[in-house]
Amino acid sequence: MLVRGLRGLQHLGLNLGSLVSGLYVVLLAVVLRLGPGPQARWCLAAMAVLASLAWLSSLRRARTIAELATSRIASAAQGYVELMGHASSDMEQLIYTPMGGMACIWYRYKLYSKDNAKHEWRQVGSGTSSSTFDISDATGVCTVDPDHAEVVGAEVRTSYPGNEKLVEECLFGGSTIYVLGDFSTLGGANSALSLREDVSALLGLWKQDRAGLHARFDLDRNGTVDLQEWELARQLAIQTVEREHREIRQQPGVHVLRAPADGRLFLISALSPRSLHNHFLRWSVFHLVIGTAAVAGWVVLA
Repeated sequence: MLVRGLRGLQHLGLNLGSLVSGLYVVLLAVVLRLGPGPQARWCLAAMAVLASLAWLSSLRRARTIAELATSRIASAAQGYVELMGHASSDMEQLIYTPMGGMACIWYRYKLYSKDNAKHEWRQVGSGTSSSTFDISDATGVCTVDPDHAEVVGAEVRTSYPGNEKLVEECLFGGSTIYVLGDFSTLGGANSALSLREDVSALLGLWKQDRAGLHARFDLDRNGTVDLQEWELARQLAIQTVEREHREIRQQPGVHVLRAPADGRLFLISALSPRSLHNHFLRWSVFHLVIGTAAVAGWVVLA
């Protein structure tokens, strides 16, 4: 259940490292509040299990990034791939953060209000963009749909408008972007075309124009398109549709990268693959230390 829960949170595009760290703080606060006893031991056991799962998850992420080679957009295989490219800086591609008004290709923000009574910041608003953006390399362009992505390495900017605190994370146009997810090409050579259905539709269209149908295929001018003449019409329709299909498949397709349907890691980052690999390795060490400390605490309280 816990593993499924972590995967579900990943699918929502949450940063698991920060989220799990927050849970560590909550569990530790409960332990300190309860003091020595069986309830505190249960909290430490939960922390140890959570740390073990987070450790494995971070190692799995690091291994996935290390094992996948970066593909070229034009020659990338359909399916799970790693791409790197420059984000488009065209004005039509840029969006603006709703609070700070910064031009970017992706943003996430959190708005806090000062609780003077408790002398702490309380979150009062948040949001994440879902607009698609393009990345390009020397071979082509790919449209990225960021819904459900885990975004790492975005630039963080903090401001204090009035009595509030605004934290904005952004990816900017013109920057180098790393993406890991499900790659597909729409149209072009991968177009889903049905010869039978399209021939039937074309013949149906010709039938609607009876005068034109007879002018083209009533070769003996007896006022009726017989079976032999209809077979000629059918062969012409097949040739016409096959030519149209060839033309469609010769056109360049639209490359799209989005969240994998099977729940695998969907990652967008401004970091390089090596930096990302090291990033997740550091998180794995952090979770291992927390888990070890939780087990040690459990033993001490036994």
